[in-house]
Amino acid sequence: MPPPLDQPPPVKNLELKAVILLLLMLALVVGSALYVMYARGMFERTQRLVLVSDDSEGVVVGMDMTFAGFAIGRISRIELADDGNVRFIVDVPSKDARWLRTSSIFTMERSLVGGTRIRAYSGMLEDPPLEDGAVRQVLRGDAAAEIPKLTASVRELLDNLTALTQSDAALAQSLTNVQSVTEQLKGPQGALGVLLGNEADAKKLLLTIDRANALLARSDTLVQRLDSLVANADRQVFGQGAGPGGQAGLVNDARATVQQLNGLLTDARGSLAKVDAVLVEAQGIASNTKEATTDLGALRSEVDTSLRKVDGLINDINRKWPFARETEIKLP
Repeated sequence: MPPPLDQPPPVKNLELKAVILLLLMLALVVGSALYVMYARGMFERTQRLVLVSDDSEGVVVGMDMTFAGFAIGRISRIELADDGNVRFIVDVPSKDARWLRTSSIFTMERSLVGGTRIRAYSGMLEDPPLEDGAVRQVLRGDAAAEIPKLTASVRELLDNLTALTQSDAALAQSLTNVQSVTEQLKGPQGALGVLLGNEADAKKLLLTIDRANALLARSDTLVQRLDSLVANADRQVFGQGAGPGGQAGLVNDARATVQQLNGLLTDARGSLAKVDAVLVEAQGIASNTKEATTDLGALRSEVDTSLRKVDGLINDINRKWPFARETEIKLP
């Protein structure tokens, strides 16, 4: 028979030590739970906020609500209201509730990469603070919801592009017409051939332009001749001295002749005044008829002389300036 093995000595107070170890483990678990609850704000004073949306996809209990990138609230419960909308119960710590105002806006954003985010925006921090238990509508922004619409738009764009690039499409015909026009522009007629459509009309237009240029040249020559004629007429009519033909201007000659005529008319007026005086004396003095008759004859001679001078002056004017009228002088 083998010798018996040595038994270890019994542990003193084993049961007491086991109970103490269990109590320590229990205290450790309870402390850890309390610490986690404290770290998550379970013992902090909070303010309730209710957010209303028509969809809760991507939102879970415990999700944070952020403001300027910092978490200021946590979703504690999600429930479905009687009107079919979703209500998010958000607990906001009292120390962070000061960032929420009556004019604050709440959004629920879904991006292509990442989860759903609930954000708060407060543009006017001077507004009154948001009351406890306030109900606010959430504005949704879903980038993934735009993908079907974007896909349909891309498909429509590809269909239109395919229709444009077909051989019998309007774009291909337009390019063919543009190529034809380009070939015509390279031709001898150039742009005129493109505008008029055929070579015959283009030649007619070029011939018309050449004739118009010739007509303009003749018009320039005619205008130069007219300018020369006007200058000669101006020199002969309004010249101040002797012209190329040795004659002064007609206007100056007429002016001098009129001055002479005024002098002769003044002499004739004086002679007629003398005649009137003599006639008055003839009417008053009947006895001196012979002497008055002699004076009348002398005055009549002076008047005839003056009138002959006037007649000669008028004839001179008619020779220098064609007035085209008949002048008749009647003696008294």
